[in-house]
Parts: sequence; C-alpha cells; structure tokens
Amino acid sequence: MATLTIRLPYDNYNRLKELAQAKGISVNKLIEELSTIALAEFDANTRFKAMAATSNPEEGLRILAKLDALTE
Repeated sequence: MATLTIRLPYDNYNRLKELAQAKGISVNKLIEELSTIALAEFDANTRFKAMAATSNPEEGLRILAKLDALTE
C-alpha cells in the first residue's frame, strides 16, 4: 500500500473529517472510498468513449429509445 500526502484547505479537511465521522470510518478510509468511486467513473467513461468510437450510432439510439420506453 502506498502513502499519499495531500494539502487541503482546513475547511475541506474539517468537512471530510465530519463526513468520515458520520459514516463511522476514518478519514483515510473515506479518501480510499472516494478514490475508488472516482476511478470507477473514469474507467466507465473511458470504456464508453472507446465503445462510442467504434459503434453504430443508429443502434445506440435504438437502445436508448428502448430504455426510454421502459421508464415511461
């Protein structure tokens, strides 16, 4: 496991500390969770862009129309 030192404004640190306490975890664990979420979002965005670059736009619109119909 790596060690990371970051500089934050005191207000941000205090709010993160309050959030961690509200969740019943340490600030370290909170940062670990937030970084995992950020990386998952990045990976999903990267996969989406790769698929969009090689996919058929008409097929994508057809799938979106199906999804819209399901939520109506």
